[in-house]
Amino acid sequence: MTFEREIELAKLLVREAGALALDYQRRGVTAETKSDESPVTAADRACEKLIVERIVREFPEDGILGEEGANRNSHNGRKWIIDPIDGTRDFVRGIPLWAVLIALEQENEVVVGVAHCPLQGLLFWAAKGAGAWSNDTPIKVSRQTDPALAVVSFNGFHKEGTQNFSQRLIGWLQRSWAVRSLGGAVDAMLVAQGRADVWIEPNAQPWDFAPFKILIEEAGGVFNSFDGKSGIYGGNGYACTPGLEPYVRELLYSEK
Repeated sequence: MTFEREIELAKLLVREAGALALDYQRRGVTAETKSDESPVTAADRACEKLIVERIVREFPEDGILGEEGANRNSHNGRKWIIDPIDGTRDFVRGIPLWAVLIALEQENEVVVGVAHCPLQGLLFWAAKGAGAWSNDTPIKVSRQTDPALAVVSFNGFHKEGTQNFSQRLIGWLQRSWAVRSLGGAVDAMLVAQGRADVWIEPNAQPWDFAPFKILIEEAGGVFNSFDGKSGIYGGNGYACTPGLEPYVRELLYSEK
């Protein structure tokens, strides 16, 4: 199955949602705080509504899981996973690192992923068996195997989920060539492109991971949650070039 129709719809919708979010941003947005202490704006809700309404019209049997509350049961084993504005804190502050994320899960496996950074003109997409792409260019993870030459992206030094390795984190990072923390979506895009080599998220949700799991895997990389499983529901995750997975596992699993 090529998922061509699904890919084209998702690419269209991330662009439309990105344009809508930019319109809200130009007019000014104010963030509210949700029960989990994460921010949300009227733009987040409007973008999710735009995406959901079109998916329901085009694929009425499919389920939906959206960050801002969209929840629709699946009648065919398929589910769309949506983050209308990944990086709302960046969006509110005018930092150009936020993205619109859409993925499709089929029988509990992510089979399509699309991510769009409107302010950087970036559109990434992947589908099972179709490779990973940046705009119209195929992408691959790096072949890096040496931590001393690796660019490591770690998002969320302040988040829950770092307790098990916080005492060894700085020493571990100091072994790398460079450390970046660009907000999650951009970190993952850099790994998929081969411009960074490791991405670690100690605390995140399925919609934060879904498109990047398939993007990085189709680009030849590794994606897992901290428990070693490759799903998106573990509450945390890492991605890397295959040659650096032992380095990542040293951080996550070494004895204190």
